[in-house]
Amino acid sequence: MTYSIVARDPATGALGVGTQTHFFGVGALLPWAEAGVGAVATQAFVNVGHGPHGLELLRAGASAPTTVDVLVEGDPDSAYRQLGVVDARGRVGVHTGASCAPHVGSAQGEQVTVQGNMLAGPEVCRAALAAFESAEGDLADRILAGLHAAEARGGDVRGSQSAALLVVSGRRSPTPWNEVLVDLRVDDHADPLAELSRLLPRARAFDAVGGVMFARGLALGPFEGVGPDELEDRLRELAHAAEVIGPENREADFWRAVLLARAGRFEEAAALFAEVVAFRPALLRFAEGLAPLGFLDDKALAGLTSGAGDRA
Repeated sequence: MTYSIVARDPATGALGVGTQTHFFGVGALLPWAEAGVGAVATQAFVNVGHGPHGLELLRAGASAPTTVDVLVEGDPDSAYRQLGVVDARGRVGVHTGASCAPHVGSAQGEQVTVQGNMLAGPEVCRAALAAFESAEGDLADRILAGLHAAEARGGDVRGSQSAALLVVSGRRSPTPWNEVLVDLRVDDHADPLAELSRLLPRARAFDAVGGVMFARGLALGPFEGVGPDELEDRLRELAHAAEVIGPENREADFWRAVLLARAGRFEEAAALFAEVVAFRPALLRFAEGLAPLGFLDDKALAGLTSGAGDRA
């Protein structure tokens, strides 16, 4: 019993699902997506199996409308179900059973479908679609804008409790878990959409941190073959991530200091790392423990920690 948006970005091929409901943990039940395959929202008196089974049909080449038809035909309780499906070509399939609780409805646009039940009114889905279609930003931003518009028109008549946002790339891959762009869940919150909006930029900031930790030649392995432009780009990403994450978490600053030390910019590295250690002294020992794992050679470690010893 909820409302959701399922969509494809025509520019990138990204696929996504966003939802909010007055029920615990909607992210474990409703949103399903696979890169380059499709996206599914299964809701109302939810049949969770429609998610993975829907993706299986889409993966085998079925269109979104055909996928919905097959799922509905095989479900003896389809009158109580609601489905929204978008395939990798942007085709849309929708089902709203005759016994779904009112207000119930859906609205479709180009490569997007909005559906809901137990809504405050029939305008909820239309408002979500209009906001999605007019919003700027990437697919996650646009889905989130649509969810906020739905909530502004009353959303779930029972109120709000949980929300989720799942976005995958348009690239079909044998390792689809590597193509997940956004996977956020708010299981139990007084204002789950506000929390989702807070988490999205933080998720992107930590993606930047992870990019430095695991990118070739930056954090793992020898610092070789990386040009100055790439180094500066990475440092800027980490500086921006630190601003987004905020002063209560120094993860981005820690790795920025490590990266500076690896690049031989010891004065900058030591000054930043001293601030990090002043915030959390145990990070000095942590850095020393990382060195033997290949993150820092002896010279880089000495340069990094030269100003931090008296802070630990």
